[in-house]
Amino acid sequence: MARIDSFLKLGLAQGCSDIHLAVGVPPMLRMNGDLLPIKFRDLADTELESYIDEILTATQKKHFQSGNDLDFSYVAEEGARFRVNLFRKDTGPGATFRYIPSNIPTLDGLGLPSVVEKLCDLHQGMVLVTGSTGTGKSTTLAAMIDLINKTKAVNIISLEDPIEFVHDSKRAQVIQRELGTHIHSFADGVRAAMREDPDVILVGEMRDPETISMAMTAAETGHLVLGTLHTTSATKTIDRIVDALPAEQREQTKSFLAQSLQAVVTQILVKAHEARDARRSLRSCLLHAPSQNASCPTRLTRFRHSCKPAATSACS
Repeated sequence: MARIDSFLKLGLAQGCSDIHLAVGVPPMLRMNGDLLPIKFRDLADTELESYIDEILTATQKKHFQSGNDLDFSYVAEEGARFRVNLFRKDTGPGATFRYIPSNIPTLDGLGLPSVVEKLCDLHQGMVLVTGSTGTGKSTTLAAMIDLINKTKAVNIISLEDPIEFVHDSKRAQVIQRELGTHIHSFADGVRAAMREDPDVILVGEMRDPETISMAMTAAETGHLVLGTLHTTSATKTIDRIVDALPAEQREQTKSFLAQSLQAVVTQILVKAHEARDARRSLRSCLLHAPSQNASCPTRLTRFRHSCKPAATSACS
């Protein structure tokens, strides 16, 4: 067993969402939003480096030793799955492990509003799940993909960095591709996906203009595109998309948003008032509505807001 698994096992026993390892401090656990140290010595540079080396492949070691950050998924000896980010800072290496539950949560289990289930019935257009890091975007998208997988005979192509929840094909075919392992970039992955007869394309993160542009093209050409952005409101999401693209494309982008952006679901996590050891998720939804004006060539949007609190999973 890799020595690092002992910290991961302890973290899971405590019910944490993340385990942080860094030089000069003891291992720390993210517990209901707070970062708490465990009773252990401060980690030394060579000590943490040796822990990390035990779980890396030769290719991963070469990449990390070249000075690059590294994102990958790791399965501990007892079967628990984690999303891992390795990095270097002034005092040495660091690592963050986020627990990924083995069971894919349902939309009901996450307390998501019923409108999110209706979004899974769409055949084309773009649906974005947004929020800051750690608010449960990947968990929400996994629940949406699982519902489509159970109910529709379609081809789902999921582009992720790294692969988190593992989907077995049910009624649908689910193809999961990982950045750095199967594709060089999200933009390349979307470009390739459009040649692979997709019905649904999940873009793990729309982080650059090329990826946003390719995702827009996919949504306009008859595919349902699900994606994420690190924005904290629906209006900021619109601004981010428009501002990300070159000035000469902005009018075209606005036309796309008016016609093909079906919904923006924004999530935030707050500490529950009734319990010190729990967090709740608040969500707001911007939904697409048909225009009632026949002379208007585009459709309008309207806001709906959901303040329904929902207990979050460990990896939200």
